Amino acid sequence: MAKAQVDGYTPRMKQHYEDVVRPALIEEFGYKNPMEVPTITKIVLNMGVGESTADSKKATVAAADLALIAGQKPVITKARKAISQFKVRENMPIGAKVTLRKTRMFEFMDRLVTIALPRVRDFRGLNPKSFDGRGNYALGIKEHLVFPEINYDKVEQVWGMDVVIATSAKTDDEARALLRHFNFPFRQ
Repeated sequence: MAKAQVDGYTPRMKQHYEDVVRPALIEEFGYKNPMEVPTITKIVLNMGVGESTADSKKATVAAADLALIAGQKPVITKARKAISQFKVRENMPIGAKVTLRKTRMFEFMDRLVTIALPRVRDFRGLNPKSFDGRGNYALGIKEHLVFPEINYDKVEQVWGMDVVIATSAKTDDEARALLRHFNFPFRQ
């Protein structure tokens, strides 16, 4: 991540957005104003650790793995209220989350599309219906081991994670077109 701080450095996906994605979306949807063209505003990574009810250190370990994947320090999420059936007490650490914007967001998206998703076992493509109605896309990854930053030999436990991609698109069709131009592998 050190190269992100160098002056004049532009992530590959941001350059791809400026050169390829934006003109394609203007042609496809006929936008008049260049600020109207949808863009990705943020990516939120969330890792829920249900096992942390027995061992509270598991949430810290998950946060360390999430920091390696995201390239920035995550926030440890805590339970809002006690649920006795799940053995959860109030303020108990139950996961970690991180919000990526700008350069780190584009670098993570590049690694997600080109490295991580092709490494997923039995991958048949992303679900094209996982949009929320307002142009945001959510996907789940069953194993955080698909990211190259995670050393397979040092992992004690495999966790899943949620990836939410927030866009400035007003409809799901605009967001789907935006992500398709970013080479997201949607199922046909």
